[in-house]
Amino acid sequence: MKKKTKLKKKKNLKKNKILKLRVIKKRKVIKKRKVLKSRTIRKKKNKFKKKLKKTKLPLDRIKAIKISKLNFKKIKKYKIRVNKKKFFNIKKKTKQIIKINLQKIINFMLTPIFRAYDSYSENKKIRKLEKIAIEKKEKEKKRKEEARLSLENKQRELRSEEKLARERSLDLRKFIRQEQAILRREQAEKRRSFLEEIKLEKKIESFRKRELQEIKSLEKLALQEQREDYRAVEERLAKIKEKYRLIREQKIRERVESLGVEISDTDTKEDILQKEKEYAAQRESIELVLESFYRSANSLIFQINKKYIPKHKSILRVIDRRYESNECFIKYDDSPDEDWLILIYLEDSDAKKGKIIVENKSNPEKHETKSFETKEIFTYSDYLVDIMTAHIDRERQKKAS
Repeated sequence: MKKKTKLKKKKNLKKNKILKLRVIKKRKVIKKRKVLKSRTIRKKKNKFKKKLKKTKLPLDRIKAIKISKLNFKKIKKYKIRVNKKKFFNIKKKTKQIIKINLQKIINFMLTPIFRAYDSYSENKKIRKLEKIAIEKKEKEKKRKEEARLSLENKQRELRSEEKLARERSLDLRKFIRQEQAILRREQAEKRRSFLEEIKLEKKIESFRKRELQEIKSLEKLALQEQREDYRAVEERLAKIKEKYRLIREQKIRERVESLGVEISDTDTKEDILQKEKEYAAQRESIELVLESFYRSANSLIFQINKKYIPKHKSILRVIDRRYESNECFIKYDDSPDEDWLILIYLEDSDAKKGKIIVENKSNPEKHETKSFETKEIFTYSDYLVDIMTAHIDRERQKKAS
């Protein structure tokens, strides 16, 4: 217990360290992002200031604005004769002075207005850019969140599928174990009833022997007393008995031959009956050896048909041919007997060997055969569960694709 608690503590410490490292990494990433943000904002402000420095004077900007020409009527000019040179010089100087003063005054008056307008437009642009950046970030956040949620949903689905598969296999194994217990009880009852039947048959045979002896003794007495009177009748009776005996023997012979037992012409009635008994005993022994394996397959198929068979497939069936041909097999209800999925039979039809062969054709890509001893019923049932669950999963995937 102390070792376990120490191991748990070590694991918890490792987990805490990993979590702390992750938190530190996240903080560093956030700090870097903030620094980058502040840098971008500074750059934008510096650019704006440089632009303000480069901006033209208000009058130059007004002159740059193009205005369509206006058509005025020509005014008549009246000529006045004056000394041209003097007048021209004075006029030129006054014009220059007035022009310079006016420009300075107008520029001085208009600069704050244009500056305010420029700052307003630049601020507007910055706000717009910031808004776009925020929207982009929100969209990215949403996209990441959606991706995370979809991943979590998929992981949850996968976990639930795995859990269902585990539960399914556990349920099937539990059910098979219960069936095995019931089967053992039934086998014990069968053996007991079989032994009772044998005892009764022995008793009946002993009674028959006694009866025959009594009949013989009575016949002897009757013969001794009335031999002369009943000799002709006895002969007739003997002929009739012989005739019916031959008919009975012929019927027995035909019945035994239909079972596939070899009979020679020299075989008597007792020999034929003995061969029939031996054949029946052999068939029963084969049936008893395969009984638990057949029952296990039957209970598994019942559970699969009840809960797990896909809707697009027909139900599964276990065909019992143990007595006739030493085999039983699993197939779909709508498919012929040749298209079986799993075949179970006794090797060389020998009950003493006790080796059961299982041929698996449930996976079309891989056909395999496996042998089991009569004691290995639980390993066989586990193997059968794994095969059938894998087959059903493949069928579902085919339907989904």
